[in-house]
Amino acid sequence: MTSSSAASSVSSALAPYGWDEAWADEFAPYEPEGLLPGRVIRVDRGQCDVVTAEGVVRADTAFVTPHDPMRVVCTGDWAVVEPAGNPRYVRTYLPRRTAFVRSTSSERSEGQILAANIDHAIVAVSLAVELDLGRIERFLALAWESGAQPVVVLTKADLVPDPVTLSHLVQDVETTAPGVPVLTVSATLGEGLDVLAAVVGGGTSVLLGQSGAGKSTLANALLGDDVMEVQAARDVDGKGRHTTTTRNLLALPGGGVLMDTPGLRGVGLWDAEAGVGQVFAEIEALAERCRFHDCAHESEPGCAVLDAIDAGELPERRLESYRKLLRENQRIVAKTDARLRAEIRKDWKRKGAEGRAAMEAKRGRMR
Repeated sequence: MTSSSAASSVSSALAPYGWDEAWADEFAPYEPEGLLPGRVIRVDRGQCDVVTAEGVVRADTAFVTPHDPMRVVCTGDWAVVEPAGNPRYVRTYLPRRTAFVRSTSSERSEGQILAANIDHAIVAVSLAVELDLGRIERFLALAWESGAQPVVVLTKADLVPDPVTLSHLVQDVETTAPGVPVLTVSATLGEGLDVLAAVVGGGTSVLLGQSGAGKSTLANALLGDDVMEVQAARDVDGKGRHTTTTRNLLALPGGGVLMDTPGLRGVGLWDAEAGVGQVFAEIEALAERCRFHDCAHESEPGCAVLDAIDAGELPERRLESYRKLLRENQRIVAKTDARLRAEIRKDWKRKGAEGRAAMEAKRGRMR
C-alpha cells in the first residue's frame, strides 16, 4: 500500500471520530516508524480500546507516565499505537487541544483528567428535582477552563408541564450561565433532541452531570439505539446509581462524537480561575468599575458590585458563589505553589491587622 493510499485509509476510518488534517500533521513524525494513529474510546485498568484504521485494538498504557493523573492516557486522546505486539502498547498521545480536569479527593490535591479533545461540554441537569444553581456554576467553571464550549441541557422537561414554570426555570439557569446555550429536552417525548443533535454533530461532546441527570438516556436518544444501560432515578431525590461506570466514546450516526461519563458526585476545581471568571463574567465586569483595584466586594466604599446588589441588578447568591469558588480554587493552587501560599499568608496577616485596627478604632469612638 502506498503512503497516500495508507493516509486515505486512515482518514476514512478515523474521520467519524474527529480525525482531520491537523491531527494528521501532528502524527506525521511517527509515520516512518510504522506506528498507527487511533482515538481512545475507552480506558480501564491500565489498558485502553483504540479505534484505528485496522479496527478497534486493545493496548497497554504503561509507557505513558502511569503515575501522573494529568498525563495518563484518557478517553478522547489521539494515541500513537504500536502496529503489533502482545501486549500492544500506546507509545504516546498527540498534544491535547482541550482537557476537562477536576481535582482529586486525595490529600495531595492532584488534578485528574476526565476527558480530552472535547469541543462541547454538555452539562445535563434534571428538572425532576430542585435546581442546584451552585453546582451548575461549578460544572461550567470546569467546562470553560477546559477550552470546550459549555452547553446546559435541562433534561426530563416533560416533568414540568406548566410552560410558565418551565420558562422561569430556564431563565434562572440562563442568569446562572451567561454566554452559555440552555436547552430543554425530553428524551421520553423526543422534544428538543433535534437542537441538541445539531450541537453535538459538530465535533466531540462530553456528557457531564450527577447520577440520575439522564445522561445515558440522552446518549441513547442521540445514538438512536439502546447502547447505554439506563436505570430509574429514586423518586425521593431524583438521583440514580452509576449506570455508566467508564467513559465511552461513541460515533453518532448523524455525525459528531459523544462521550458519556459516570455520574460525578464531586467536581472539585483544579486551577480554574479563568473558568470561574467566565462563569461570573458580569461580576468581573462590575469589579472593573470599583474604586479600588483590589476591592474584595465586602464593605469597601465605591464598590460597583455591592452597588449592583443593592440596586437589585445582581443576586447576592451569585456573589457568594463567586467568592466560594475563587477561595476553593485558590486553596487548590496554593497546595502546589509555594509562592502563592506565602502571598496568601501575607494577605491573611494584612487583613487580620486591618481588622484589629478597625476594631480598636471602633472601641475608641465608643469610649
